[in-house]
Formats: sequence, C-alpha cells, structure tokens
Amino acid sequence: MSNLRNKVSLIGRVGIKPEKKEVGNGYVLTRFSIAINESFKDKSGEWKNITNWHYVQAWGSLAERICSSVEKGVEVAIEGKLVNRSYETKEGEKRSIVEIQLVDLLKVGERKAS
Repeated sequence: MSNLRNKVSLIGRVGIKPEKKEVGNGYVLTRFSIAINESFKDKSGEWKNITNWHYVQAWGSLAERICSSVEKGVEVAIEGKLVNRSYETKEGEKRSIVEIQLVDLLKVGERKAS
C-alpha cells in the first residue's frame, strides 16, 4: 500500500505541445498541461461542462520521448505523483504551483479535428 500514498492517474488532452528544456548537467525537462473535461447535471437538471487544467512535468528519457511523440490535442493517460513547487516572478512575487511529476504516459487517442 505504500506506493499508493502519492499517486495520480488521469486521462485528458494535451493543451500545448511539450517542449524540451535542458536544465544543466545533461538533465532534460519538459512541461505541458492537460485538460480534463467533465459533464454533470446541475440542480435544475441542465447539463454543465467544466474543464480542469493540470500542469505536468517529465524528466530524462521520458521527457525526450514525450517531446518527440506528443502533440497538442492528443488524448493521453498519465500516471505520476503530485509535487509542490515555489518560485518567484520577475516582479518579485512569490508563487506556488502543484504539478504532476510523470512516471509514465500513454497515448490513448489521436488529436481532435478542429
């Protein structure tokens, strides 16, 4: 059960084309977002659609593979863990973000036609 303590599995569509970034000492990073669409009936019985965006990061050979094979709009299944990260903007504001650090990614659908 210990491997269930920080585990995330989602299926969604890639929001932007992942880009490779070299961060020193040969480490490769890619960041992108995925959109998860949900539909539900509200109290009045009308269907509502919402989209939740999740930030994703991948390192190493997984990052390389994603950059060469994943396009914007492709449906993917991801598995990873939640990671909290803090940073400071150019204006000196402190911000924090929760990202999903990928363990694996699987393409499950092709890009939607526009």
